[in-house]
Amino acid sequence: MAKQQGIIPLVGTLGGINFYYLNGKPVARKAGGGFNGKAIKSHASMQRVRENSSEFGHCSAVNKAFRTALRPFYNNYKFTFFHSRLMGLFTQLKDLDTINKRGERCVGNGVAQSNGLALFKRFDYTPDCDVRGVLPFKYTVDASTFELTISEFDITRVGFISGATHIGLTYGVLDMDFDTLDYDLHLADSLILDLDFMGTTVSLVPNSMPVSSGTFLAVLGVRFYQEVDGVLYVLNAKDGVGIRVLECFLGF
Repeated sequence: MAKQQGIIPLVGTLGGINFYYLNGKPVARKAGGGFNGKAIKSHASMQRVRENSSEFGHCSAVNKAFRTALRPFYNNYKFTFFHSRLMGLFTQLKDLDTINKRGERCVGNGVAQSNGLALFKRFDYTPDCDVRGVLPFKYTVDASTFELTISEFDITRVGFISGATHIGLTYGVLDMDFDTLDYDLHLADSLILDLDFMGTTVSLVPNSMPVSSGTFLAVLGVRFYQEVDGVLYVLNAKDGVGIRVLECFLGF
């Protein structure tokens, strides 16, 4: 693969070379060399390709459902490469499935493994806005009520972005079945704090409780706002929207 040079980038095939865009940049590579559909479906040598394709499709479906479930944390905002980063997470979870054979491994069985839930907590969902960096405090999630308590809170230590006068906290428990892809999001009332907030403890409690046997993910989101003439405007800078899974529980 090579980068295109010239004033007008090409798109298409010319002289055996494919010209196209990759991540917004014009590139070129030799045409051909791919697999045809019949060979992929029938040749024994394509077995691994078929297995990978099946598992990729499953992970992609999980990815779509997961991003849709989390939409209230980033309404009207578009993350760069969010889909591709999450594909890495769900691929890792799928690889933990020791029950099904290759080609049939699924995210749900990976989540149920001892270190499956830990992947959700370690994963960096929004690297441009790390929630734990923005709010460098102690977090506790009650295993029965799902109440989130942020202790030792100090507004002067909050990582406000440039121009922000307020920070908004959105907290909820995502109850998700990674087999059926059914989900419910149990949200707490959103909380918006200004630079003069004096509290040392912040508590957020979901307005409803999970009742299924799915996987429960306690999710905290942050967004920044600027007040102008008494009106709050959301700041959609790339470092202005963050999501983090704080705790995970297997269903009842």
